[in-house]
Amino acid sequence: MPDHASHSTRFVADAMLGSLARKMRALGFDTTYYSEGDDEGILRVGRAQGRVILTADKALADRARHGSAIALLISGRSDGRRLASLLVAAKLSGVGLSRGRPFCSLCDGVLRKVRRADVAGRVPLMVERRHRVFYRCTSCGQYYWKGSHWKKLRWLERVVAEVHLDTVS
Repeated sequence: MPDHASHSTRFVADAMLGSLARKMRALGFDTTYYSEGDDEGILRVGRAQGRVILTADKALADRARHGSAIALLISGRSDGRRLASLLVAAKLSGVGLSRGRPFCSLCDGVLRKVRRADVAGRVPLMVERRHRVFYRCTSCGQYYWKGSHWKKLRWLERVVAEVHLDTVS
């Protein structure tokens, strides 16, 4: 598990919410993706690590609430609707949301800015030529830049900002 210096709200997303977990990481929320294991396992992770459980499973959400864990029941099929559902559920449950800098969307690791020269031969040549700012995950080594996916993330960021979430700088 990566060591995060950020003070973002910490989540653990169940197996049905992998795509949302990746978006949450990119938006600056420390989000573990619990893709394998049973309900008891995700409940243990939530309690032990102080993470809010994100689930689309009503029975799991109910178990969490009765088992001294915090859970938000997420609805919707698209990531945008799921994010909106999360924001509403957090507000209704009194769960404070704060986000930090973006995390690696693959492993939830910390991203560090790297020099353009450091990406030579590690990203497609056209990407290297078109972009000036690059980041690398300190855990898995994945490289990031502000590509075409950026517009989608900017839209989700605006949704988050409209709900007046605190941002950790």
